[in-house]
Amino acid sequence: MPKRILQGTVVSDKNEKTVVVKVERRFTHPVMKKTVRMTKKYKAHDESNAHKVGDEVFIQESKPISKDKRWIVVSSDQA
Repeated sequence: MPKRILQGTVVSDKNEKTVVVKVERRFTHPVMKKTVRMTKKYKAHDESNAHKVGDEVFIQESKPISKDKRWIVVSSDQA
């Protein structure tokens, strides 16, 4: 089964080897027919501490790395 890849923005890099990535998704509300924006934050593993706040990054699913880290930063420029 392929691993999911999401695109988001780094909102925190204070932890060692970890970044918090905010991912936004848009969908049409089933009743109101209005576009709704929802965001979710994921903790992702960043081995080299290369990414800073404001960077656009791609994250990929992985095996559990810690209690609440299940994503890895793939790169900043993947298509």
